[in-house]
Amino acid sequence: MSSTDGTLLKLNYEAGFHRETTRYTEEGKWYDGDKVRFREGRPENLRGWVKRVDTPFDGTARDLRIWSDNNTRRLAAFGTEKKLYVYDGSDNVDITPIVSSTTFTSAFATQATSFLVSVSSASHNRVIGDFVLISSSTTIGGSIVLGTSVYNIISVTDNNNFTISAATAASVTQTSAGAGTGQFLLETGSNIAIAGLGYGAGVYNAGVSVTGQRAWNAAASASNIILQGTQWSLDNWGEDLLVCRRGGQIYYWDRDAASTPSRAVVVTASPAQSNSILVSPNDRHVISLGATGFAAAYSPLRVRWSDQEDYTNWTPSVSSTSGEVELTDGTRIIGGIRSRNQINIWTDKSMYGMTFVGNPFVFQFRQLGTNCGLLGQHACVDYDGRAFWMSDDNFYSFDGQVRNLRSTVRRYVFDNINFNQLDKVYAGVNSEFKEIIWLYPSSQSIECDSYVIYNPEENHWVYGTCKWTTFKDRNVYDNTITTGSDSYLYDNEPVDIYTGDSETISNFCESSDFDVEEGMDMIFIDKIIPDFEFNDGTIAIKITTKQYPTGPETIKGPYYINAGTKKVDLRARGRQARIRVSAASNNTYWRWGAVRMSGQRDGNR
Repeated sequence: MSSTDGTLLKLNYEAGFHRETTRYTEEGKWYDGDKVRFREGRPENLRGWVKRVDTPFDGTARDLRIWSDNNTRRLAAFGTEKKLYVYDGSDNVDITPIVSSTTFTSAFATQATSFLVSVSSASHNRVIGDFVLISSSTTIGGSIVLGTSVYNIISVTDNNNFTISAATAASVTQTSAGAGTGQFLLETGSNIAIAGLGYGAGVYNAGVSVTGQRAWNAAASASNIILQGTQWSLDNWGEDLLVCRRGGQIYYWDRDAASTPSRAVVVTASPAQSNSILVSPNDRHVISLGATGFAAAYSPLRVRWSDQEDYTNWTPSVSSTSGEVELTDGTRIIGGIRSRNQINIWTDKSMYGMTFVGNPFVFQFRQLGTNCGLLGQHACVDYDGRAFWMSDDNFYSFDGQVRNLRSTVRRYVFDNINFNQLDKVYAGVNSEFKEIIWLYPSSQSIECDSYVIYNPEENHWVYGTCKWTTFKDRNVYDNTITTGSDSYLYDNEPVDIYTGDSETISNFCESSDFDVEEGMDMIFIDKIIPDFEFNDGTIAIKITTKQYPTGPETIKGPYYINAGTKKVDLRARGRQARIRVSAASNNTYWRWGAVRMSGQRDGNR
């Protein structure tokens, strides 16, 4: 058969990915992809990323804050399970709080040729992985000068002795040597949430033995108890920074502090325990979500706030607007964000609105929705006065009313998420493309390795793979800012960059299956006429055919296309077919236009 017998068909597919049913059922739509978005209904590949700092930080970032100081200098702060950092435009500066200090006297011991230094410190209460800032000008081990540096505690002998590793090896063996001071940094947290499997966890007599019953005093093999990993919440107090590591006190970092580096210091009057914080707009109260009370024990449903314009005063009185309220629907507060005219707060079951009303009540609380709880502390975001969030089984928005977002990828996302690590889900906004993004760990990962994007302006969804753990819009920097699971700070999607830190980025977009006359006849495809926007790169096209939805597949291609390609000749035959486009060279940009295909009926066998 000659191509002159064929009919040219425009391959126009509905925007977004459509995964709620089978590939055959979703005919006429895009079905699968990675690192692509839709703009004006047409798919294009995402831009790339570039490291801001060439050295990694310690740990994995859980929250990220970006702002400009009073001198318009751009800053970024982020907290990991190990440290707290501020990016000052050139370096990631360690501003982790100091929680205790000690004096070292004849406290160091070394072994010749070894980098290890044993440190004697009474009742240090440290564990492996904690950090200590040591200031010592004396030489130990014949060649080691500890100087003023932060050291990682690599082993703990007992509560009076621990070991660090120096930058140089000792030349002699020495005991009870040297002097200096030690300042212990905020204790290292946990990078992952783990299931509680102790004696009291799980169902009594849960089956773990050959008889199907758990032996007396044996740990459970499974439970619904999740021991949460480390989380941070960060917000600005003017040009300064307020931070809280979940379960601890609030800390304050002064942008203009004289010490170098300046470290965050505890707000001594703040609640002894806070799960997260934020600063209310206009009236400027610091709000603690899940906190100890003024005269009460910790409650995971308590909202507590400081005096207006004073983050150091948390005592209710006739001269203070400090106060607290206990929410009722749910078992714990998960998170909150500023939105239009109110602060939105979510428990694990419901949504509340917190509005400043002035004295005597200061804040008014209204329940806005039920059975719409928040999945994780950072799984919510405000976009143009509307709240968007991810629950444990759906996506929601609030624009005066709680709305269930219809998602064409809902089943795909929730069937492929790690429910033990939901606390790591992180929501962000990309205002350049009018997108809401959620980062989440897939079922095969303990770290964020996937994303799902919703475009509320064009009403479509896409998903893909990534390495981001936090995400901030470009309202301060020229592009979105992200942190990676590889412990680097990144410029994300800078203009005209289509590589991942100079490396090739894999991306693709694939259609659902199409057929002729409900698959009664075979279809013969002999030509593709490309219509793409390009830079100077190359893309690849593949055509996949098969006889039946679950039958074996035949792949034709890849056929390589660049800006000079007029047509692609091929021979493909089947009852069903689909098309796939992907980048085939480094730093390639492509955007789908009105691609045409020459096809015709070719009998029923």
